[in-house]
Amino acid sequence: MIAGHHMDTIRSVTRIRLRSVEEPLDRPAAAWEAVRFLSTAEALGLLPASPESIETLDVRTVRAVLKEAAAAGVARQALAEADSRDERDADAWVDVLVHANVALADCPIPDRTWPGLADLLGIDLLAKLVGVAPASARRYLAGDRATPDAVAARLHWIALIAGDLAGSYNEFGIRRWFSRARSQLDGKAPADVLAGEWSPDDQGPRAVRTLATRLLDAAAT
Repeated sequence: MIAGHHMDTIRSVTRIRLRSVEEPLDRPAAAWEAVRFLSTAEALGLLPASPESIETLDVRTVRAVLKEAAAAGVARQALAEADSRDERDADAWVDVLVHANVALADCPIPDRTWPGLADLLGIDLLAKLVGVAPASARRYLAGDRATPDAVAARLHWIALIAGDLAGSYNEFGIRRWFSRARSQLDGKAPADVLAGEWSPDDQGPRAVRTLATRLLDAAAT
């Protein structure tokens, strides 16, 4: 369960290794939105630079990530809301985090997202998933070439999926998840559905995201 002052480790990917939760984020709805926010922010490359793992779900941590997101031009309104509300109010934090999660889901930031996803998935798999040659992916990663809008949208969608999967899998498991056939995808692997010049609005990619989101829902209960 997410709720409560103590929790089993629910994430093992990179820096987020949550073991406890503090008020007011110990309310189930607040904890759920906060975990989702941190998961997505990490996948998008929005965690503040630090060598330390994040082991406690608390207001200080969430506020720091909100500031990092706002500095990247994302979720500025959510940060303003956080600054204007009583930070001891769990319901207020639910509102702030719902708005922050919507903002993260709607705002591709490829320059921040390429490095973390390349480390997580490997450049070859990531290039395949976003529909570009590995050489092109390396140029986008290095900043030698601007990421085209269509590629940025696909990269963002992969990051959202990876954030959802991080509630259930480690790095190896996430990479393997993309390659395993799924009955919910008519026997195809997610990597087969996410092939070529797809769009996040297409039915197949949306089905892949739904499949990943169900795993995040399960990890939160």
